Amino acid sequence: MKIGCCQLRFFLHGNNSLKGKRKVVSSMKDRVRNKFNVSVAEVGDNDQWQSIQLGVAAVGPDPQYIDGLIQQVIRFLDSLQLAELTDSQFELIHVGHDHQ
Repeated sequence: MKIGCCQLRFFLHGNNSLKGKRKVVSSMKDRVRNKFNVSVAEVGDNDQWQSIQLGVAAVGPDPQYIDGLIQQVIRFLDSLQLAELTDSQFELIHVGHDHQ
């Protein structure tokens, strides 16, 4: 089993409230969930109104597929232009004993 996880950081230009940030975060999460079969959650900077941290995770047997899927999610979120992508960190975790 392979687990791909990614932490994404965004800067929210022109925002001046947590309410505005929540609206953008909710839209980002909903759109990713509707388009991709991944888990997504806000994982940090909850009280900072111009900073967004999202975590994205996917599980499967094929590391190339997981990597490609996460890269598609990153490109998709960046293409929404709701916030500026400033950093991404990806990790692939191998769990169990498989034959690959």
